[in-house]
Amino acid sequence: MLDILDVIMCVFFRFFDEFVEGKSSSCYCVGTGKGENPAGVDGEIELSESLNRRKNVFRKMRFLITPKIRSGESPFYVGKTKMRNRWSDCGCEACVNWMNNETDSRLHLLVNEPEREKNSPETTVQNVVFIHGFLSSSLFWEETVFPNLSENAKQNYRLFAVDLFGFGKSPKPSDSFYTLTDHIEMLEKSVILPFKMNSFHLVAHSMGCVIALALAAKYSDSVKSITLVAPPYFSSSKEALTRLVRRRVWPPMLFASALMSWYEHLGRCVCFFICRHHRAWESIFRLLARKRDLHFTMIDLTRHTHHSAWHTMHNVVCGGAKFLDTYLEVLRGDGVKIHVVQGSNDQVVPVECSFNMKMKDADVDIDIIRNADHSSVILGRAENFTRNLERLWASIDD
Repeated sequence: MLDILDVIMCVFFRFFDEFVEGKSSSCYCVGTGKGENPAGVDGEIELSESLNRRKNVFRKMRFLITPKIRSGESPFYVGKTKMRNRWSDCGCEACVNWMNNETDSRLHLLVNEPEREKNSPETTVQNVVFIHGFLSSSLFWEETVFPNLSENAKQNYRLFAVDLFGFGKSPKPSDSFYTLTDHIEMLEKSVILPFKMNSFHLVAHSMGCVIALALAAKYSDSVKSITLVAPPYFSSSKEALTRLVRRRVWPPMLFASALMSWYEHLGRCVCFFICRHHRAWESIFRLLARKRDLHFTMIDLTRHTHHSAWHTMHNVVCGGAKFLDTYLEVLRGDGVKIHVVQGSNDQVVPVECSFNMKMKDADVDIDIIRNADHSSVILGRAENFTRNLERLWASIDD
């Protein structure tokens, strides 16, 4: 049923993309699905095999029923100004504010500067970069680690929490493939180079662990430690997709994950009804909960486009799997300290992923938290997690 629905919605979006935007957007139903502007991608090797190798028994039907639409300017173009976001994406200020400065679009940052008194002796300030997971943002760290810092850490550490490329308030261009290279270049442009980071610690959660390992391998001489929380460490893109998002209809969370990762056009439908209208949904939830402020996880869940989420899921989590062993070898050779934390009840990333890292590099430290899952490994114990981070940083900085 989902196979045939995805084929039908493929035709639907092809029609409306061309009608509204003047030309249809390429998809990964048939062929390589390279898209309209592959410039900037470091060859095809970074595009995940899982993008166009998802089985669908009705996929070949698409070209039998795809309508031929006349080419030309869409009536929805105003003068010479082209719509800058897709018709199915949200256009509210929070989602498109990155467009205000197109010549210098950088990642959205939350910077927690060290608290120092004017007369206090100057010591070296240590930098820490936090990278969030899938469908999340910098709020994840602002609401967990930042409020629980000790007085010593507040005075000696400068913390950087980023909204990754395509998420939160960061740029979400529709012509990017959101590969590992794209994410690393944006981190360099927004954090590493502007703040002249000659040394820094890294902390990452879930999908962010893949990006953290790629960044650390590139700057292995500068990275002092890496803390990875629930790292999706797999050997291939096929294994990553089948293990992380198995095609199941129950329980609901696994069904939602499978829908968004296996069915490109049905996933876009979900984003159209939820992400594009997130302001309305947030108002409804506030009314039902009788609260002025929603939990940050509810807000983060919708602050992305289907294009950015789809490509990041496949090209980072799945496509990045084939590079992880190489990254780990580089870091092991340079003696970078790696600390892994994972919950024993993690139903998203198998616990064996952490042990696979240990098998690859015996120097990796693993801390399995009993009765914690993929989120509660931090959310349920933010203070303890922060203290452990501070002890790790101090042991290396001292």
